[in-house]
Amino acid sequence: MKRVFAIALATAALAASSPAFAQVDFNIAIGSPPPSPRVEIVPPMRVGYVWAPGYWRWEHDHHVWAPGHYMEARRGEHWVADRWDHHHDGWRHEPGHWDHDGERHSWR
Repeated sequence: MKRVFAIALATAALAASSPAFAQVDFNIAIGSPPPSPRVEIVPPMRVGYVWAPGYWRWEHDHHVWAPGHYMEARRGEHWVADRWDHHHDGWRHEPGHWDHDGERHSWR
């Protein structure tokens, strides 16, 4: 596990120092599934904004709740919420992202 983390950290540092990389994305598999989602009371709708629901993130070897929030809407796009998927090697967090309306992408 330490080796995987060291490689990921080195990759992130290298990418951050290079202007060719806009974003670094690495994913680790964990053995424990996230708890059930919390029930959130969504505040009243805000014109020009979309609701990004809360999700469990992995932090310091345990799940931590990240509350939902409004984000400024993007024309021609919709928000795909964060989620956890079960894979053969454990649970992986699929980050939330913007997707073009009418298109489906596989972010794996």
